[in-house]
Amino acid sequence: MSIKRGDVVSHCAAVEWGSGKVVEVTPKWVSIHFNDGVVRKIACSHFEKLAPAEANSFKPVPSVVPKIAEAVGKVKKRAGRKAA
Repeated sequence: MSIKRGDVVSHCAAVEWGSGKVVEVTPKWVSIHFNDGVVRKIACSHFEKLAPAEANSFKPVPSVVPKIAEAVGKVKKRAGRKAA
């Protein structure tokens, strides 16, 4: 299998990672950003475990996750009201 930057692949031995997008290719390994949010380096000796995947199957984890606990902590108390 020929692998190039931008390809969407899956790792047959690690289906729990989901699909991944190839972000870097070197003669010895490729870096792949998988759906679980982790970028992994796969050695060329393991390329046979990579298989093409549907392009729309790659859904990366959002890099910005809202912090609800912080937002709740920033709620201001109204002046003039007493706590019950």
